[in-house]
Amino acid sequence: MRKTQHGAPRPPGVAAAMTALVLAVLLAALDQTIVSTALPRIAEDLNGFDDIAWVSAAYLLASTAVTPLWGKLGDMFGRKRLYLASTGIFLVASVACGFAQNLPELIGARVLQGIGGGGMIVLTFALVGDIVSPGERGRYQGMFGSVYGVASIVGPLLGGIFTDQLSWRWAFLINLPVGALALVIAARVLPGGVRNAAAARIDQLGSLVLAAVATGLVLITSFGGRWGWSSPSIIGLMIATFALAALLIPVERRAAAPVLPLTMLTSRTVVLSSLIGFVANAAMFSVLVYLPTYLQIVDGVSATFSGVHMLPLVVGLVISQSLAGRWSAHPERLRPILIVGLLLNIAGLLLLATIGARTGTAVLSVYFLVTGVGIGMVPMVVLTAVQNSVPSADLGAASAVVTFARSIGAAFGVAVFGALLTGGFARRLEGAGIDGTFDPSRPDAIAQLPSAVRDTALDAFAHATATGFLWVTPPVVAGAVLALFLKPAAARTAAAKAAHHDAGEHAAAV
Repeated sequence: MRKTQHGAPRPPGVAAAMTALVLAVLLAALDQTIVSTALPRIAEDLNGFDDIAWVSAAYLLASTAVTPLWGKLGDMFGRKRLYLASTGIFLVASVACGFAQNLPELIGARVLQGIGGGGMIVLTFALVGDIVSPGERGRYQGMFGSVYGVASIVGPLLGGIFTDQLSWRWAFLINLPVGALALVIAARVLPGGVRNAAAARIDQLGSLVLAAVATGLVLITSFGGRWGWSSPSIIGLMIATFALAALLIPVERRAAAPVLPLTMLTSRTVVLSSLIGFVANAAMFSVLVYLPTYLQIVDGVSATFSGVHMLPLVVGLVISQSLAGRWSAHPERLRPILIVGLLLNIAGLLLLATIGARTGTAVLSVYFLVTGVGIGMVPMVVLTAVQNSVPSADLGAASAVVTFARSIGAAFGVAVFGALLTGGFARRLEGAGIDGTFDPSRPDAIAQLPSAVRDTALDAFAHATATGFLWVTPPVVAGAVLALFLKPAAARTAAAKAAHHDAGEHAAAV
């Protein structure tokens, strides 16, 4: 068996193991982008236009709520068996989604699918820490970030093909062959992992409170714009969520094996990396979700070809993910990589804040490329910094903390950007004396307006989108400032201690 740079044994079949893990991340990433494209047809077939938003929200809510629990259970009982279980749940739920006969059945199946998907993601990230040495984690983690960029193009394309040529049900059933392949490979080549029998106690109360906090955050971000940010429902949710978050600290302090170890909340690397991951994901998903909408409405391209127009962004993302992963093999480079990535992210957002209805395709391509490079340099480097700063016994919990922060950041970014876009668009239409009661999220809504006002509406939508990107920029600036305070030397020392500890345990076991 080969040795890593820290002297710990490296499991065989790293390439095969990474193939299984990449397939799992691809499943989870494609699931969201394919389903989003298919939602209008699903609403039409199942007669559920009023509640169709729950199809996406149910998955996001469930996956976010269970992320910390999956991470902790992986630390306790071995990550391989939990990974196989979560993937199996995801596939069973995909079948249930594909054969759902009404909207309540589909939403229930999406909750189950989110439970499995949340485990797949966090355990995949943690398993990388089991498979490769700390110095190599960034390079391999970068593969997963590239998957999200590829899914932003392939997902809408497949979603359009399924809904137009086959059936929206294939948006879920397509998971079966890919997931089955991932399961077979994972069962054969993933390392069994070590069970922490001494900590094999489930923190039931802490898990319940943390899941409730996650549920409240997702509901607030997903439905704040729809229900009204000042509505009694949203205000009540905010109060309850903050109260539960305050309760979580004493609950976890008393727990014998807390699902969220409070020591992580005192780690500068974990806290700062989680905050940076939050703002970076908020910006990334604002771009990935709303740029295709902009292209469909303002430039008049189809949902399928909007992904083709975003190729420069994905190319930049994939290249920068690969390079950042290789560079982060040296812990002292983690902070410079994050700072450069965040600065490029800021530059890309500021460029997008200048777009208008008459911005040419070539100019947009340059803007997309810069934005993609900035987006790609941040997320997995953040995760690598955290994993290198904790003992291997806490890899699952630490990965879950960062994944949780990034999931909430994505939901928050999409919700806030959507509110900014809708509000800014309505105000500009009102200022131009145009009735803005139609749904701007429908690409054909503006196209059906009388020609006398269509150009004004397009200008209004383009301006509202650009203004949204401008407002997303300050949090990323704050993330760049936080990156200045990361301590890569401390992370390297902790990683070395963890490796020494693991080697000692291995020698004792032998």
